[in-house]
Amino acid sequence: MEQINGPLKRAINVPSFQERYETMRREILENPRVQEFLAAHADELSYETIERNLPKLHEFISQSTVCCGCNNTESCTNYLKGFLPTLRVVRSTVEIDYVRCEQKIREDERRDVTNMIASMHMPKDVLQATIQDLLIDDESRVMIAQKAAQFVKTTLETGKLPAKGYYLYGKFGVGKSFVLGALANELASIKIRSVVVFVPEFLREMKNAIGDNTLNEKLDYVKKAPVLMLDDLGAETMTAWTRDEILGTIFHYRMAEQLPTFITSNFKYDELEHHLAQSQKGDIEVVKAGRIMERVKALTEPIEMHGKNRRM
Repeated sequence: MEQINGPLKRAINVPSFQERYETMRREILENPRVQEFLAAHADELSYETIERNLPKLHEFISQSTVCCGCNNTESCTNYLKGFLPTLRVVRSTVEIDYVRCEQKIREDERRDVTNMIASMHMPKDVLQATIQDLLIDDESRVMIAQKAAQFVKTTLETGKLPAKGYYLYGKFGVGKSFVLGALANELASIKIRSVVVFVPEFLREMKNAIGDNTLNEKLDYVKKAPVLMLDDLGAETMTAWTRDEILGTIFHYRMAEQLPTFITSNFKYDELEHHLAQSQKGDIEVVKAGRIMERVKALTEPIEMHGKNRRM
């Protein structure tokens, strides 16, 4: 029986094969990127090592080594989409590594930012907002943008989150929710996690959570968030239970732990206090509402937001 390497040797010795091999070998070794690499490591690589690593060098030159600038890595033509090949010498042999291209880095950063923002019942357009997108058409908007930027700057400079957030109030549709989304994205870009909550839906979910025994878990998730953003406080139908057991618990914990809290509302402080004093049963509970407002005021700085209704 003929040994298996017999036909292989004869095939290699066929002139057409030898010609193709020599042509490919010459293309590899004459490639400027390969020549630059070999020149930089001339004292580390022998002739035999280079010959043995021709397949790796061919893999290297068969791909782009600079980001092609496509809009998404799915369009990448490299073997590993979004990765660029690089060569290095390890123990006198050639190794090929793959590193992320610029587009891949951008996509991963966007994904990281998205993962740093937990949303409960918030619309997508709000969660995609940035400080740069804020329409600066009113003095109050300029101040809000400056304060948001200062909050991020202080966090970066001190390595700690400021204990106090903002209470943004103003008419319906002026962009209060948009500010929360923009600030959440700015914080996400520096790896600070936020939980952004639409209050009316959240309180309804808390009622349902009693039945499926997830109330404490969901309440802890919100009250312990590194940064909590409560959108549209005051738009909900208030009950004594949601006020005292849910909002009261959240605000008390965050005040005690000095965790920054941001709130938007159509109400001023005193109007919100009046709203919190009402109950479905028609009772007026001024003392309990006042207790909640003490915590809100301790947690936030009030800022009135003006502007046109952008939903009309």
